[in-house]
Amino acid sequence: MEVSPGFGNDPTTKKAKIKVEGGGRGKTNVAGPIPYGSFDKGFTDMRAEENSNGILFHHPTTSEQIASSDSEEHPGIDGFQIIGDAKPGCGLLACGFPVRGTSLCIFQWIRHLQDGTLQYIEGATNPEYVVTADDVDKLISVECVPMDDNGRQGELVKRFANDQNKITCDPEMQLMIDSHISKGHAMFSVLLLMDSLDNWEAATLILRRSSYQVKVNSTETSQIAENFSKHLSIKIPSGLSAQFVLTCSDGSSYPFNAYNDVGMRDTIVLTMRMFQSRALDEKRKGRA
Repeated sequence: MEVSPGFGNDPTTKKAKIKVEGGGRGKTNVAGPIPYGSFDKGFTDMRAEENSNGILFHHPTTSEQIASSDSEEHPGIDGFQIIGDAKPGCGLLACGFPVRGTSLCIFQWIRHLQDGTLQYIEGATNPEYVVTADDVDKLISVECVPMDDNGRQGELVKRFANDQNKITCDPEMQLMIDSHISKGHAMFSVLLLMDSLDNWEAATLILRRSSYQVKVNSTETSQIAENFSKHLSIKIPSGLSAQFVLTCSDGSSYPFNAYNDVGMRDTIVLTMRMFQSRALDEKRKGRA
């Protein structure tokens, strides 16, 4: 079954109720509230105080107010920061205090790869961002451009999550992954999207040292069974969901859902990628 990573109707997905206009970076109208609590399981409740417009921003300190009055009269964001636990499955919130007529903010979350290149994260154009398995061992940051009602842009502000340290798993998740790797075997309960956008079947994903298998529970038949190869792709689609997509060595793609549990989705993805990496290392050693 050929699918796009941005596939359709996830029966468990919750949508973020935030105004996003245009393409590229997301334009968030700060005249209305930035929502909270609109993420899957694993999102940390991070309710900031609200101003008269209802936006989630902290109150400026006296020093911030003085600095604002001394700067040029362009839109701005004071006290820009990222709050939340920067761990896979948890939510982050970029926030600050709008000054000098700021009524619109353009957000973009960025992944900093180990080779120094930047990756603008697809679909990550809201103040909120849920950390995923794709962020592990990388730095992530957010850029914000304030604007006013006349379309004037202020100075871009940027902050790194996790005090500009690489993202790591929480101890419990890392312990679970290490345990699976040590045993050389793992089993996960998942939902598999079959032949239509709403036909999700309960299935079991089985990982072994050199191969993996997906069995449909209702029929106990194997939907996928193959050795790990460099052609296997394990991707996390953009958006707020607990989905991931396996693209097999023959090019066929299969969407999965971790029962609305983002943390479990990330555990599965990280574990499977580790099994794949080790299997490929063993193949290379065998040829040496």
